[in-house]
Amino acid sequence: MILRPVAPDVRETTEIGRFLTWLAGRGHDFDGYAALHRWSVTDLDGFWSSVKDFFGVRFHSPASSVVPDRRMPGTEWFPGATLNYAEHALGGPADDVAVIAYSQTRDRAELTWGELRDQVARARAGLARLGVGRGDRVVAYLPNIPETVVAYLATASLGAVWASCAPEFGARSVVDRFGQIEPRVLLTVAGYRYGAKDVDRRAEVAEIRAGLPTVEHVVHVPYGGHDLPDALAWSDLLTESSDIRAFGPSRGLRHPEPPKACVPGFEPVGFAHPLCVLFSSGTTGKPKAIVHGHGGILLEHLKNHGLSWDLRPGDRILWFSTTAWMMWNALVSGLLTGASIVLVDGNPLHPDLAWQWRLAAETRATLLGASPGFLMACRKAGLDPAASFDLTALRQIGAAGSPLPAEGYHWVRDVFGPDVLLNVGSGGTDVCSGIVQGGPLQPVIAGEIAGPCLGVDARAFDEHGTRVVGELGELVITAPMPSMPVGFWGDDTGSRHRETYFATYPGVWRHGDWIRFSPEGSCVISGRSDATLNRGGVRLGTAEFYAVVEELPEIDDSLVVHLEDPAGGNGDLRLYVVLRDGALDAPLREKIATALKSALSPRHVPDTITAVPVIPRNRTGKKLELPVKKLLLGARADDVVGQDVLADPTALDHFRARA
Repeated sequence: MILRPVAPDVRETTEIGRFLTWLAGRGHDFDGYAALHRWSVTDLDGFWSSVKDFFGVRFHSPASSVVPDRRMPGTEWFPGATLNYAEHALGGPADDVAVIAYSQTRDRAELTWGELRDQVARARAGLARLGVGRGDRVVAYLPNIPETVVAYLATASLGAVWASCAPEFGARSVVDRFGQIEPRVLLTVAGYRYGAKDVDRRAEVAEIRAGLPTVEHVVHVPYGGHDLPDALAWSDLLTESSDIRAFGPSRGLRHPEPPKACVPGFEPVGFAHPLCVLFSSGTTGKPKAIVHGHGGILLEHLKNHGLSWDLRPGDRILWFSTTAWMMWNALVSGLLTGASIVLVDGNPLHPDLAWQWRLAAETRATLLGASPGFLMACRKAGLDPAASFDLTALRQIGAAGSPLPAEGYHWVRDVFGPDVLLNVGSGGTDVCSGIVQGGPLQPVIAGEIAGPCLGVDARAFDEHGTRVVGELGELVITAPMPSMPVGFWGDDTGSRHRETYFATYPGVWRHGDWIRFSPEGSCVISGRSDATLNRGGVRLGTAEFYAVVEELPEIDDSLVVHLEDPAGGNGDLRLYVVLRDGALDAPLREKIATALKSALSPRHVPDTITAVPVIPRNRTGKKLELPVKKLLLGARADDVVGQDVLADPTALDHFRARA
């Protein structure tokens, strides 16, 4: 069911429309998204060089080609080119607002583009005084605050490598991550406030310092009421400035400035030079240290943010994220388009469910990002944000992190009307962007993601490596993307990288999600493929299971795991539910079973249904099906998931007690 068709004026009012017009002037005329996408994955040279030119990407030295060999892994993009990500993120008008920050620890704050450039220049000079240079690692145990953005861009400007963890992570989780990359400088807070609760992190910081022997300098960012002994103050790091100059964002229709041979304040680095290290969640083993390059993230985020999220100079993006999630890096990249970014730190549901909508109204956000769980919670609570707040600036609502049921699509359409685009997507830390999502040039279909992103040749494969349409299969990518990882830190031979993505289908990226594509190209993500249910030869994604169970008014949340029978039988299918109120009695069990039997199949009626106080999720809201399954099969809790990965540290207690 199409809830929102493509607007008739899309070519005149959106960035992707302007891109189409610009392409037409250069001999590439496309009648819609399907044709544009087909070109984007078949003519990699033409598409990605067009993205570079349309968005005014500046190479300090030119590339000899775009992608001379598209075999994976090991694809090389723009060989010979040098550039710097940070150069492209600091070019807004000096007096316009670049960063707006909300926090439960301190008052609202703003930085203009001029102030942001000045602080980045000062932080760059300070890091250089500490000996930081090309290739050195700078790590941050910091929340989502302006100082974190400043430090990230300053690190990038030097050609140094950035990594961050949110301060709610415990010391062991932080050392497991940062210890892999042997950092030289650690930036940290000593505490923060979460909702109404003060959190002291001085003990954790001491343990992190002790666990990172390569750290030569610790910089304390003041936040909350605690001091940190034996650390350099943030204000002392910023005492001196340096020469730094940036160029504003440009578009093919916006008179871009010519490239500059040398830009003060930015170290020219190779296209694949490490920009940042992102860490996998650690829910299936030790976190992988995923290395992303300057050029890949720059081009991918310009394409994604400009053409799918429709961001442009003067816009504002609000997307709640901690610094441990790739969405934080994506949020900062809003600056690449000339948009302002809204930083939110603290409990996103404090003091109430409407807080983020109030912030969107106050900041005049044009793009609001939200988790599907948040949207569904607003629906269940009967909220009507459009009637309660002035959200007339809002053009797009993004949703990512887990599947959004069809009821969530209808709620957004009913509350916000046809003028607000719901853009549901799925991607991941591995590519630091989307793989499938919507955009202004695609219709919104209830319960479905619009299709593969531009430049992403996403498909579904069966176990034999054959493409399937209309049935569930493994989500794969058959052509390289610039933002695919440069590699894993410390994986000198590339063996772990190849095993992670390319072992199942040689030369083809296997992402690990279970997906169904329609003949028209839209798709449904049905959960992680390693958590897929397989009973009696019938495979079912967990997301479809949850869509049935969680629509029942008695159920707030749920989790399903399947313990296979080694002898080939049906195994043991277990459903865990969080009740809204009341008890899990025989009539409710029968209601759940009947709903699943009717909507799915008799094979998917669970063997047991158990009430639990909370469903285990990680800090980005994903349900931890595989760790729970391993725990129930006898694995030690510490071996299947780090305690600090859990959004609620008590969430595994029930399963641990019954393992």
